[in-house]
Amino acid sequence: MTTTPHPEAPPTASGFFGEARTGDLVALALAAVIASLVLSDWPVVIGTWLGNDIFVRYWPRLAEGLGVTLQLVAISIVLGGLLSLPLALARFRNRGFASTLAYGYVYFFRGTPLLAQTFLVYYGAGEFSDTLRGIGLWGFFKEAYWCVLLTFSLNTAAYQAEILAGAIRSVPRGQWEAAHALGLSKPVAFVKIVLPQAFVTALRPYGNEVILMIKGSAVASVVTVFDLMGATRLAANRTFDEQVYLWAAVVYLLLVETIRRVWDLIERGLTRHLRRRA
Repeated sequence: MTTTPHPEAPPTASGFFGEARTGDLVALALAAVIASLVLSDWPVVIGTWLGNDIFVRYWPRLAEGLGVTLQLVAISIVLGGLLSLPLALARFRNRGFASTLAYGYVYFFRGTPLLAQTFLVYYGAGEFSDTLRGIGLWGFFKEAYWCVLLTFSLNTAAYQAEILAGAIRSVPRGQWEAAHALGLSKPVAFVKIVLPQAFVTALRPYGNEVILMIKGSAVASVVTVFDLMGATRLAANRTFDEQVYLWAAVVYLLLVETIRRVWDLIERGLTRHLRRRA
């Protein structure tokens, strides 16, 4: 007589300093470091202790620039995500005018440099200043910050749309057939069954896109937006000390590592039911 073994439960941490708990602690610690960089003065204390007068003098401006960077990336990711859903649906259908239009949009924004797109929006808007004044939009396009935010949102929407469209295609067709067998309509099956699975599949590429946007946000400094890189360039130009770029690189590294660790926590929580003990 043979018996079927029961499936094993998902793995748990082996102790307070188990693998999962260690990752949690590292993520929380890095998040606390980033928050303290923006909200506290302890970097100035460290700079004073190290005898780095340039860091002490310009750290408040660098912290302000870090806040601008976080703001630009967060808002553009959210706006791009909202725009990516209809684009992904159009790309998923692969037919009709909407699909062709979505393909052209994605092809342009993925195939051209983010710097060129930023220049096109920021400097190109000036060519149509009279028209923009007539429709009340010149106040938006004359500010570098809003031009950069618009460009970042349009750019990341193209990447997120392609990620989501690919994730939707990866959902097995059997899921659609099972929903149809239960009497669910296609819209309900898509929202309730297919889309949640697609989001889980796309979670890791989404994290990569967030990290790429953080590093790509340095483009904003070229059009006079004082993000982290813009504040760094200002400090370097006034002090003629390139050491300040090293401090900026460390801050970028901490920020990226924080996002990576936090994203690992989110992914591990959402895919816990898929993991089994080896």
